[in-house]
Amino acid sequence: MQRYFVSAEQYGEASVVLLGDDAHHACRVMRMRVGDSFIASDGNGREAVVKATSVNSERVEGTIEQQLTADREPAWKITIAQSLPKGDKMELIIQKGTEIGAYSFIPFESERVIVQYDAKKEAKRLERWAKIAKEAAEQAHRSRVPDIAKPVSWKQLLGQMGSYDLVLFCYEEEGRAGTGGGLRGALEPYKERRDIRALVVVGPEGGFTEKEAEEARAAGAVVVGLGKRILRTETAGFVALTALLYESGEMGGY
Repeated sequence: MQRYFVSAEQYGEASVVLLGDDAHHACRVMRMRVGDSFIASDGNGREAVVKATSVNSERVEGTIEQQLTADREPAWKITIAQSLPKGDKMELIIQKGTEIGAYSFIPFESERVIVQYDAKKEAKRLERWAKIAKEAAEQAHRSRVPDIAKPVSWKQLLGQMGSYDLVLFCYEEEGRAGTGGGLRGALEPYKERRDIRALVVVGPEGGFTEKEAEEARAAGAVVVGLGKRILRTETAGFVALTALLYESGEMGGY
């Protein structure tokens, strides 16, 4: 059943309204008709099966038939801090990271970033990223849409690290040194906890510098590798995110 995220204003006591792109998608893409059902979520714990009572490409109205339990979110809130990659790789990272279960995303600039960040295009880019996250969350039947922060500097990111229970700094040199640079060991103290806020820090195409690794370590991060192989920037976050979700019991065991 198709899922749509709506604002709190569109989610009433007994009815739900789809507007804009959602109404167009329901009408033109899903070919929704009066009497068809869909799932609506306000992204803040309220979900319901809704039966359409009025359908057009600008507005879809429906009545709530059944309230649902919103319990599809991972217990660990894992944020991916991604150094800005070139091209449209950030879109892929947000899309797939949302499907896997990322709680939020923080784009940032590091020393070896290849792209030239244009602040004038920030609003348009953030709007595009938010749309991708929303669509991916709907496809994956998430109970919320991940937050996407405005891009920050490396210094700003360092200043935020202290607000997390666990910060993993993914560094390829650590992976080359052994069999993963202690990723499993870093997670061991947290495996029995259910309320972790974790930050996974991923570098750009050119990787992190040794200076950045030392600065991250000084800020409280655990410097880890993700195996002996060199991963693309758009792959590393997925690997780390999946590893954390596995260790948290998200894939069975708790």
